Amino acid sequence: MNYLAHIYLSKEDKELRIGNFIADAVKGKDFSMFPDRVAQGIILHRHIDTFTDTHPVVRKSKDLIREEYGHWSGVIVDIYYDHFLAANWSDFHHMPLEDYVQDFYTDLTDQYKVLPERVQKFLPYMIEQNWLYNYATVTGISKIFEQMNHRTKGKSKMNFAPIELVKYYQELEGHFRIFFKDLKIHIEQRTSEI
Repeated sequence: MNYLAHIYLSKEDKELRIGNFIADAVKGKDFSMFPDRVAQGIILHRHIDTFTDTHPVVRKSKDLIREEYGHWSGVIVDIYYDHFLAANWSDFHHMPLEDYVQDFYTDLTDQYKVLPERVQKFLPYMIEQNWLYNYATVTGISKIFEQMNHRTKGKSKMNFAPIELVKYYQELEGHFRIFFKDLKIHIEQRTSEI
């Protein structure tokens, strides 16, 4: 799963959401420099990633695009799934997506000192370009894929990933809904333990 899903799965717990959001920028297992709840969010993020990477429905989504994108297919599917979450947001949350992401951007800004340097660097662009909200449309997600392709110096060819998103849209959305239901149940149990 990508940013939006990680944030959503942390419920309304601000510190847990921040930890879940920054986890990819944190290396190793020493989280002592973070507040306890932020550290728990990092652990939760890694647990979500493990569950996602081993889920058979996610594998089906990756298989649809693996020939075109090889090992990048996992990253692409994560972003596809965030698109389906954003595009169907009202099915999952009572607050409008635009308000939800603005609240989260405020939380990140308020906790700026806790964020790893890598996150501090991209945060202004994320907020200015409103990445999380733009996941909701194919046009918006296309911009994300263009940025990702640029970051990989063109090796990933992710700028073409919206083509497969449109081509397999209904099938991928079906995969997302099955998987996300399983993930929510699994994480509900996990978050009650931490």
